[in-house]
Amino acid sequence: MKKRLFALTLAGAMLVGLLAGCGNSTGGSATTPAPATPAPAGDATPAPANDGNTASGSVYYMNFKPEADAQWQALAKAYTDETGVPVKVMTAASGQYETTLKSEMAKSEAPTLFQVNGPVGLAKWKDYCYDMSGSAFYGELTSEDFTLKDGSAVLGVAYVYEGYGIIVNTNLLEQAGYTMDDIKSFDQLKAVAEDITARSGELGFSAFTSAGMDGSSDWRFKTHLANMPLYYEFEDEGYEGTPDAIKGTYLDKYRALWDLYINNSVCAPSQLSVKTGDDAIADFVTEEAVFYQNGTWAYGDIASDIGDENLDILPIYAGVKDEGQGLCIGTENYWCVNGKASPEDIQATLDFMYWCVTSEAGTTAMASEMGFICPFKSAKETANVLNNKMNALVASGTYAVDWAFNYIPSEEWKNGVGSALTGYAADQSDANWEKVVSAFVDGWAAEAAATKS
Repeated sequence: MKKRLFALTLAGAMLVGLLAGCGNSTGGSATTPAPATPAPAGDATPAPANDGNTASGSVYYMNFKPEADAQWQALAKAYTDETGVPVKVMTAASGQYETTLKSEMAKSEAPTLFQVNGPVGLAKWKDYCYDMSGSAFYGELTSEDFTLKDGSAVLGVAYVYEGYGIIVNTNLLEQAGYTMDDIKSFDQLKAVAEDITARSGELGFSAFTSAGMDGSSDWRFKTHLANMPLYYEFEDEGYEGTPDAIKGTYLDKYRALWDLYINNSVCAPSQLSVKTGDDAIADFVTEEAVFYQNGTWAYGDIASDIGDENLDILPIYAGVKDEGQGLCIGTENYWCVNGKASPEDIQATLDFMYWCVTSEAGTTAMASEMGFICPFKSAKETANVLNNKMNALVASGTYAVDWAFNYIPSEEWKNGVGSALTGYAADQSDANWEKVVSAFVDGWAAEAAATKS
């Protein structure tokens, strides 16, 4: 891509500075005065300036992250206890966010705070998005790189950025006779994984967790793994936004990665259609597998069982530009305020967001309990060891693999690729791989055209 979304913020020294220099929480609250906010992009009446009394408004947050549901529920209660402002949090099931959001937005009491996953998601919801450019919340951002804009209107603000790769149980890796330094490329990863598979009977564990292809898990492969061929093609072609068509230049690398995962796993490839995200977590925390493709957000699911000292994370080496490659880093977590809500609810929502990123309770919860790296001035350093490993990789000079999947034209494209991957796993023929290629390339062209019609 000609313009990397996080080019400025993810420069090594700047990212280290963000993490090391955070923690000076202002201890702000919902009654902290905020400037009046500009008119929404939609047709709602502008919200008034905060006059220190937001009790007439309420907040309804549609949360995207199931793994953080309990923490958001607790934080909402803490805010209500402190301010008297009602805050409702609803969390969509994994893979069901868009469907749930559409349903909730059609109701008379619709979410006042919701999320989009990037430019493609914003295009669907732009008419609902309030311009946050004059708000106190927006003033807490550390960089413009974390915004989605329509002209000068700030319609989305990223509240967390994350990384993903291959999470490693280093204790098991060492039992197999290897260290992290032995894996610096796809060829080395393949050699280690296949050796573990060959000795799995004596070792008592496998190389990879199950690559479940139900809705709680398939996004790891139809979206996150698919990012690898997309990223390198975007880099080659200089695509801006969502191209009308893609070539599939690196789909042979995608196949090699998928083959590696499914043929060196705790289960037979034919079982993947019924395997879940919970199954993959169980494979990892019960030490049945060394490698687990997921992101920094998975820390809370695995840390207490494995221990920080036994956790590390590898880049997803694709055999393209392995030397110097780092994790896939970006975000699909942009907060948007519903501009069609009442002025009182809009202001109450902006106040809640401001409190989350400035108050002691909010910044502590987001860093320590949710494990987020947040792009705000008062953000605290996270206790999430995977986030800190990501930071160390960036500081060492590796290049971040941007989240090109933010430009995938539709959810239907992902579903088509996921279905084809599942079919191929059950019967790994060239003919079935061609179905993956068709879903990837032809499906992209069809969905890109459909979004413009």
